[in-house]
Amino acid sequence: MNPAIHQSNEEFYIGWQAQAPKGIGSRVRKTVIVLLLLAPLLSVLLVFAQRTIGRAVFQWGHIKAFSGVLQSRPYPHLLVSRPAQSNGAPSASAYYLVAPLKFGLNSDSLVKFDGKPVLLKGTLIYRGNQTMIEARPDSIQLAPESSTASAVQTSGKQEKLGRQTLIGEIVDSKCYLGVMNPGQFTPHRACAVRCISGGIPPILVVRSKEGLPLYFLLVSSDGHPLNKQILDMVAEPVEITGEVERQGELLVLRADPQTYRRVKL
Repeated sequence: MNPAIHQSNEEFYIGWQAQAPKGIGSRVRKTVIVLLLLAPLLSVLLVFAQRTIGRAVFQWGHIKAFSGVLQSRPYPHLLVSRPAQSNGAPSASAYYLVAPLKFGLNSDSLVKFDGKPVLLKGTLIYRGNQTMIEARPDSIQLAPESSTASAVQTSGKQEKLGRQTLIGEIVDSKCYLGVMNPGQFTPHRACAVRCISGGIPPILVVRSKEGLPLYFLLVSSDGHPLNKQILDMVAEPVEITGEVERQGELLVLRADPQTYRRVKL
């Protein structure tokens, strides 16, 4: 007795056929339509899933004149007077000062201007509430004494905020604030190392619980600048425990670089 021959009603498509069976063709058309409708949505979701690099600006080619009180320590910065604040905020904005290219200003050469009103020319670099001036070193000169000088100097007084443990990334402030975008993370390590070794102030970028970044100038335990001592920990997550001070607008973290610790996030 011959076995019964089983006949299947399932459609079968052979690649060399000019047209697919009706059922298969219908399913393919529906799938293509769904994918086309989902494509814009997937594109939008992909954009929002990317890590934002933030808005950072370097006004390259725009040289402006600035005036304020110069502070040479721990890193050179300019205290620029602003309208009186009723909420207890500092009466001056603190602008980091750096030299052109990958170099910081020489603090020792600026000691003669320390705490005095000066005039200078340079280019603005800024990101969020952090501002920097790429100054022309030969443009820095004493300015006439003004009635606002004492108020500006007062705004730079130190306030101790206690011992804290912070986790963040060490970046070179010049690139991060606007000269390079993004001026952070592993792809920027080589550039950051060159900038910090050239005297650019290193800062620790810490994300607060609200997601907003906090910026801490890194100095040694005795308040001296840190540059070559921390190059091997640039552009990676680190944990630093030290004394935090507020100098006007600036937050300064005092800690021995030998105690910095790599962490995994």
